[in-house]
Amino acid sequence: MTKAVKPILYGALGGGSAIVEAVLTLAGEPYDMVTMEWGEFDQTDDAFSKINPMREIPALKLADGTVLTESAAIGLWAADRHPESGLSPLPDAPERASFLRWLVWLVASIYPTFTYGDHPERYIAETAGAKALRQATDDRRQALWHHMEASLPFAPWAMGGQMTLIDIYIAAMTRWRPRRTWFKENCPKLYAVAERVDALPALEDVWQKNFGA
Repeated sequence: MTKAVKPILYGALGGGSAIVEAVLTLAGEPYDMVTMEWGEFDQTDDAFSKINPMREIPALKLADGTVLTESAAIGLWAADRHPESGLSPLPDAPERASFLRWLVWLVASIYPTFTYGDHPERYIAETAGAKALRQATDDRRQALWHHMEASLPFAPWAMGGQMTLIDIYIAAMTRWRPRRTWFKENCPKLYAVAERVDALPALEDVWQKNFGA
């Protein structure tokens, strides 16, 4: 009997691959993990550049050799394979359109503030300009989180009564700047969702490995 080949997830501790780990775990999708050091996947001549020429994580190599990048794409792939997980509303569900809007909004609006803010030197050579970009992206991120806090139902999950991919993003991303204490004081609904996801026994090992708690 031929042994099934699992997808291989390429990631680094504490990064966006933690979101994908959580999603695959909750979906019940078996996978193997290649954990890389930060900076390792920036090397242009390493083996990872053949997996993802953009040298960005997460990347998921499927059994047939197809490589999926972008956390939202991987999340939707897993949710479609495991509709019983409820991580994405079904295509004909009335809440599907709103779910897609907010999922893409997260990865298109908030996520890029880390892309630019974490490494401003890649975009601005002057030290003063790099510091200003870092501060501007931090300020913009907080404004975006306030917008999300005011816009979603949070009853009790971000989209309402069913936990979705969006809640997984919130649980991971609230661990990044400006971090949980800020959310507790400024965006208590987002903070409550993050705490609720944290409490899921199935994800205990994922959060411990990536964030130490």
